[in-house]
Amino acid sequence: MLQQLADWLAYSLLGLDAQSRVGSAVDFFFYDTTKILLLLFLISSIMGIINAYFPVDRLRTYLTTHKLYGLQYFFASLFGAITPFCSCSSIPLFIGFVKGGIPLGVTFAFLITSPLVNEVAVAMFLGTFGLRITIVYVISGMLLGMIGGFVLGKMRLEGYLSDWVQQIQKSSEAETAKWTAEKVTFFRRLPSILRDSWGIIKGVILYVIIGIAIGGLIHGYVPEGFFQEYMSKSSWFAVPLSVILGVPMYANAAGIVPIIEVFVAKGVPIGTALAFMMAVVGLSLPEATMLKKVMKWRLIGIFFGTISLFIILLGYLYNVVL
Repeated sequence: MLQQLADWLAYSLLGLDAQSRVGSAVDFFFYDTTKILLLLFLISSIMGIINAYFPVDRLRTYLTTHKLYGLQYFFASLFGAITPFCSCSSIPLFIGFVKGGIPLGVTFAFLITSPLVNEVAVAMFLGTFGLRITIVYVISGMLLGMIGGFVLGKMRLEGYLSDWVQQIQKSSEAETAKWTAEKVTFFRRLPSILRDSWGIIKGVILYVIIGIAIGGLIHGYVPEGFFQEYMSKSSWFAVPLSVILGVPMYANAAGIVPIIEVFVAKGVPIGTALAFMMAVVGLSLPEATMLKKVMKWRLIGIFFGTISLFIILLGYLYNVVL
């Protein structure tokens, strides 16, 4: 329904050509903006209900005081793998986790894995590259989320969350404590939960619009051949260059896997192509723009730099073993 609405707005209401770059970019903008804002409101409301009724403070205490030997990162990565979100669609749930006070490293494990590994990516990989490459990709994608989350968690980066996030964390804890003490019924709490969700949307809507607009421009105007020319080179810098070229892009697995298939068929090494794909679906300029509401620029830079380095290392490893 959202895609039909976006098509109607772009092609019927505005009269744009579906085959033109402008039409493609505007259609992409309408679809992704609507999808992410709806996801943000829905997930924020669900997380508000969970924060009100589920003992999130106990979960937070348990995760921070017990030795779980990395299982918390595994479960966060596994949850990311079974949620069908792109890098920008994962952010509403990321905000919900941060709002609930879940440790930042565990939250990052979800944010890293969610766009990289999901049922769409797995299905398309099976049909395109076969079982062996699919298994390697899924396992390495989850390991990237686990290791990346662990490393980022050990850096103690909570101080680089934005003031806005820290404020909603405090207000959420205070309101939950008040409701618990007064034993307020669900239907009396619901309007407040929905108001909080709407407040989150108002806080990030400008960043969503800017981020998706950037993604739409890239989606409509950057030609495939531009990347293929540099990725086909067999020199040592082909992998890092592919990751650098891929990070500004924005697409989900369904949109990028067919392009990767074309790249490989035209001689691009499989590891280089997969590293490019991971950079495109796992990191993006629109994602960075949206994360600016949640994190300070330094934390965004650390997050993108750390994950880019891990993706480059995986690209070299893929070229050796695949």
